[in-house]
Amino acid sequence: MSEICGPDGCEVPAAAGGALPLERVPARIDVVSDAICPWCWVGKRNLEGALAILAEAGERFEVHWRPFQLNPDMPKEGVERDSYRAAKFGSVARSRELDAQVAASGRAAGVEFRHALMLRTPNTVDAHRLIRLAGMQGPTVQDKVVEALFVGYFQQGRDIGDRAVLAEIAGAQGLDVAAYLAGDEGTAEVLQEDMGFRRGGLSGVPTFALDGHVVFSGAMPADRMADAFRRALAILRSPAARAAE
Repeated sequence: MSEICGPDGCEVPAAAGGALPLERVPARIDVVSDAICPWCWVGKRNLEGALAILAEAGERFEVHWRPFQLNPDMPKEGVERDSYRAAKFGSVARSRELDAQVAASGRAAGVEFRHALMLRTPNTVDAHRLIRLAGMQGPTVQDKVVEALFVGYFQQGRDIGDRAVLAEIAGAQGLDVAAYLAGDEGTAEVLQEDMGFRRGGLSGVPTFALDGHVVFSGAMPADRMADAFRRALAILRSPAARAAE
């Protein structure tokens, strides 16, 4: 075994692979999501619970939010929600049955849906542009904006397809985005990324990826999410996976 020499002398290094008391680099989680997807908000809350469980074992993660449109053909101005969902699900009554199911799952996850306040189904391209811009300020800022959009739409019934509304939501998080939203910057990138996920076979959200590898889709409970990420981490850290890099 060779020596390591410096200005103060030489020493024999510790055995290769020995553990040092260094903080582990955070793993990256990408969440493919839409701002009007109720299961994405439930999934976000369950993800927060999963990350807390994993943190107890010293695992750290950096979360990034990626764009997907549930309604890629939605008019720019959006549509009246009841009529849209009646056409999609067969009747207003059926739509409200589905809303009740979502609300029950939301309560179990600790989020409250107020469907009676939701009057429009918006186009979400501009919301995704905002999320993308917030991501450039770092994961913490992006997370706050994503949460604010969910609250704005699902609890306050705000039209998050309206650029003025988006500017107000972003402003409450310390971002001045009115000029940005007034233009088209970021639109092509959002649409390209959305289409890329579709071409890759993605058809539903939320979808969760770890270091670029899809782990699961859906808003499963926090403990099951934590288990799924543990298994994925074990595979990605295995000697076989590292040798293939």
